[in-house]
This record gives sequence, structure tokens and C-alpha cells, in this order.
Amino acid sequence: MRKRILKHLVIVLAIITISLMGTYVGLAIYYHNAFAYGTWVNGVYCTGKSIQEVNGELVKDFTYEGLNVYDKDGNVFTIPAEQISYQFDFRRALEIYQKQQNSWMWIDSMIHEHITDLTPVVSYDLDEFESCFAALPFCIDKIPDEECKVEIIKTSQGYELVNERTEVLNLEEAKAAILAAVEESKEEISLVEAGCYHDLELTDQMRDTLVLWEKLEAFQQCGIVYQMGEEQIPLDASVVSEWIALDEMGDFLLDEAGQFQLREGAIEEFVANLAAEYDTVGASRQFRATRGEIVTVEGGLYGNQIDQKTEVDYLTTAFQERRQEVHEPAYLQTAWKQGKEDIGSTYIEVDMGEQKMYYYVDGVLKIETPIVTGNTSRRMGTPSGVNFVYLKQTNRILRGANYASHVDFWMPVKGNIGIHDAAWRNKFGGEIFKTDGSHGCVNTPREAMERLYDMAQIGTPVVMFY
Repeated sequence: MRKRILKHLVIVLAIITISLMGTYVGLAIYYHNAFAYGTWVNGVYCTGKSIQEVNGELVKDFTYEGLNVYDKDGNVFTIPAEQISYQFDFRRALEIYQKQQNSWMWIDSMIHEHITDLTPVVSYDLDEFESCFAALPFCIDKIPDEECKVEIIKTSQGYELVNERTEVLNLEEAKAAILAAVEESKEEISLVEAGCYHDLELTDQMRDTLVLWEKLEAFQQCGIVYQMGEEQIPLDASVVSEWIALDEMGDFLLDEAGQFQLREGAIEEFVANLAAEYDTVGASRQFRATRGEIVTVEGGLYGNQIDQKTEVDYLTTAFQERRQEVHEPAYLQTAWKQGKEDIGSTYIEVDMGEQKMYYYVDGVLKIETPIVTGNTSRRMGTPSGVNFVYLKQTNRILRGANYASHVDFWMPVKGNIGIHDAAWRNKFGGEIFKTDGSHGCVNTPREAMERLYDMAQIGTPVVMFY
């Protein structure tokens, strides 16, 4: 009985073993022409699929529009795939990958997945690629190596070095790198990272030019910045390059030590031009009147005037010492504000055409009053211009050829022309000034004059116009 049971057991084990071996061999044969269990290619599940089936799925999911080529300046140029008849297929790559799988080791795939990324086999039209490459801007603009030069040129920004012999693109290397990128279906390539740029050899003359450039670059770089009100004027290469001395041939005039020299009178010329642009005493100004118009106001005593002699002395020394600083120029006369817009937002406006006077503080109207200005019929019209309050007095006797008038408040703005109260008048404004105007002063009602006297400071701009 025991022998019988044992015999049956042996038979069952044999059947199970043969079945397992058959299953194992069957699966090995099955996976011989299909991808093993747990195989993923480019994100596509390939288990049990043929090369043709997987290739169809990969081709369907794969897109390639072309290659973006970046040069050293960051410019990007495109070689479109359709222009070079670009085609692709994964069959060859899949065949190689499948041969690497041992179908008899399929059981290992039950434990470990096989995940890989494959690139397609690419084909293209070489002649079309050559045409696309030749049409790229860096090919069209390429200077022959033997013509690449090293020279110093003058521009609006100062002297600059043109060195065409550094980081020169090797077209053959660039073509090879781009072609390799296309064959690998890359979407972009940097010619810098691909090592396609090289420096060319220099001649002795070119080396001498580079030595001269180092001296010139240091000479024309100046760290002085003129503060003109809210505006800054840097004395950069565009300015200093105009100061450099040249000989009759236009070449740099160097001293015995081989150093650059300043052109005679260059600093004086710069300071004079600075004064011509920023001096405002007697200048013509565009002023927005309270009546809403933009009026032109010419002349007057108010404004800024640069001390040119002091500035020439300063700049000569400061440049020689290579100072790095922000400098506000010395003035013979200063307004409340420096720069071209020197009136600011606190001022007295005398509109002689409207016979009105206004006083603004920080842009806010504080006083508005009618006035009487100089008698125009007797050629005593109050002069226009931008002036300023240069004195404040009370209880003053104003004297002329045939008059002596007492005023409580006196604020002269230009010579003997000033703003004051006029107790002898009971009317102001209108057209009184044409026939019964003052001797040139601005007659003001006492109440308004007292307020103006208390509020206005010496130095306050006075804009006077018709």
C-alpha cells in the first residue's frame, strides 16, 4: 500500500515538473519574438509585443520639428525637420534592444522591470541639410580667418576695441556638431558647449594694438560724475575720448613714456559746454502759467551760473588723480534748484497780461491777487524775465525823479523794480497799468502784500511775463 502511494506521488511530481518545464519553455519561446514581461520603451508598455507593434506606437508618439542652434551671442536659429526631409524609425534600435533580452531568463522580468529610452534611426537629405546650414546667418556673415583683424575704432561711445580673432566659429566643426545633433534627434544645441569657437593666432602688430588698447581703455575711463540738479552727467569714455590728443595724421599723440595726452584746451571746452547747457541766468524758459498757457519767459537775474575757472582747475586735478566721485560744480550764482528746471514748485508768478499775481508753495496756490504793474503808455512797463526776491524791508520810502512814496512792505526783485503795497490805490487789476500804472514796480493790495511778505523768502523765484 505504501509503495503504491509513493508511486502515485512520484507520478504526480513528474507531471507537475514536466508541466512547469513545458510552461517555462513555452514562455521562453513566446518571448523569443516578443519583448519580455515588464519591458517599457520610451514610456510604452511592450510586454508580449512584437518589434513592429512597438515601433508603430513609438513612431505615433514621437515628434521632431527640427533643431534650434544657439550661437555664442545667444541668438537662436532653426533647422526645420521638413526642410531636410527628416525621417525616423525605431525598428533597428528595437531589434538591438530585444536581442539583449534573454528569453530564457523571462522569469527574472517578473521581479525586475526593464525600462529604457531609445532614440530612433534617423534619415535625411544631406544636400538639403547642406543648403540649410549654408543659409544660417553665422555662415553667411562669416569673415574668412585671414581677414579677421584687431583694431581700435572711434564710436559715439568712445574708443572701442574690435577683435575679430577671439571666439571665431569653426564652420566645419559647427556643421559636424549640428549634424550629429540632428542624427540624435536633439531639439537644441549650443555651439559654445560643443566647442566650435576658437581664438586665432595674432601677429606682432596685433599684439602691439592690444597693449595700446589696455592703456587707452584705462585712460578714457573716468569715474567722475557731475551732479546737475537731478540729472547726472558721467564723464565716461564718450566724453573723455574727445579729450585725447591726436597728431596731424589722426593717430594718438603719446608722450615720451608712451602714455596718452590730453588735447590742449579740452577740459576748458568741456566746462564751457557744460555751462552753456546748464547756466540759466538770463535764459529763455518755457513756463506753464496759471492761466493755462505755456509762455516763453526770457531774461532776468534768477538762475545758476557755473564758476568755470574753478571747475577747470578741479577737473584737471581730479582727472589726473583718477578720482571716483559724484561732483556738484562750483557756482558764481545759484538758484533754489540746480539743473535746467531751476524754478521748482515754490515761486511768485506775475502775469502782467492778466494783471494777476500768484504765490505757490510746493505747487499749492497760497495767494492770488490783482495787481497794477508799470505804465506802458509812458514806456515804464514792468520788464519780463525770471528774477528773485533779493531783499525784504518794511516801512520803506521809495524815491524817484519826481516822487517819494511810503510802503509798508518792500520786496525788490530786479534793481529798483520790486513788489510792494500801494496805499494810494483803491483799485487793482484790469487795464489800469496801460495808462495809470506804476513806475515799473508791482503794486499789490496791502492785505495780500502783507501775507506775501510774511511767507516768501529771500531767493524766491519771481516769474514775470505778459
